[in-house]
Amino acid sequence: MTRRRTYSLVAALATLFAALGLTLLGQGSAQAHGVAMMPGSRTYLCYLDAQTSTGALDPTNPACRDALNQSGATALYNWFAVLDSNAGGRGPGYVPDGKLCSAGDRSPYDFSAYNAARSDWPRTHLTSGASMQVQYSNWAAHPGDFRVYVTKPGWSPTSELGWDDLDLIQTVTNPPQTGSPGTDGGHYYWDLKLPSGRSGDALMFIQWVRSDSQENFFSCSDIVFDGGHGEVTGIRGSGGGNPTPTPTPTPTPTPTDPGTGACMAMYSVTNSWSGGFQGSVEVMNHGTAPLSGWSVSWKPGAGTAIGSVWNGALTKNSDGTVTVRNVDYNRTIPADGSVTFGFTATSTGNNMPVGSVGCATP
Repeated sequence: MTRRRTYSLVAALATLFAALGLTLLGQGSAQAHGVAMMPGSRTYLCYLDAQTSTGALDPTNPACRDALNQSGATALYNWFAVLDSNAGGRGPGYVPDGKLCSAGDRSPYDFSAYNAARSDWPRTHLTSGASMQVQYSNWAAHPGDFRVYVTKPGWSPTSELGWDDLDLIQTVTNPPQTGSPGTDGGHYYWDLKLPSGRSGDALMFIQWVRSDSQENFFSCSDIVFDGGHGEVTGIRGSGGGNPTPTPTPTPTPTPTDPGTGACMAMYSVTNSWSGGFQGSVEVMNHGTAPLSGWSVSWKPGAGTAIGSVWNGALTKNSDGTVTVRNVDYNRTIPADGSVTFGFTATSTGNNMPVGSVGCATP
């Protein structure tokens, strides 16, 4: 019997954000971030599968491995950013068939590989006709609707996903949250009654339509109706054997404090060469009031030493982390705005952070 690995939200998030080196290229205005975590989206479960202690991505699932090779590490590090900044609630006729899982290829990142029609994506095991709790990250919280679709009977995961394959089964407006935005455990949650009389493979598609912006998020979660209760297969650690209870997460480096939901920091590698690289960090204000002062902390990847920094002041800490603080001219970040600082580093190993990139305000 195939062993099914069940992830509670808290356990999964604790594992995820402790290992997470968040990446986002610099932009002038802040973007929200969120994704379905129960049932897990393709990008989310592939990221869980790919985690290593150094921060490098090394998926074991063949679909995830091929997606990483095709769309690159930047997209997978940004698993939460399958978005279209101008969707405005539009769906059929706007997002093309075959591109639903990549936000119509309008995301800032290349998620096109996650549209692949194949049967070996990680999947969540569910029971037809049962009720489940959907959980969706509120890493950056915003009002809006969550439109939940499930593929129609007879759909095959080896067929291109189109709008005609989907039935809208629920729309939820401003669901409750638990935990604070910008924290590991914070999430939206609501109850969903799954379709009755179903068996076999299916896909749950969720479109998060923000009411305070034209930005929408898109999420594809592979599921199977086989009497399951949220178990996950097809990722690291879900090999053969009997079903097991929710596992204790593999120990990971202690993350930096993620700070408040208003202040977020997104890390990217903008250039690299033998023995070194150039990086960029966007400091984002998701709040409704200006931020006055900020600091960003992270632990560099194995073999990495941060050198020069511009648009910020660098401190190297005794615990191996580094902190970059604002300088006078970029101290204030307006509401829904951002500033960017850059750095160079020498590296003999992974050039992504180990653990979360934390953002704090005075």
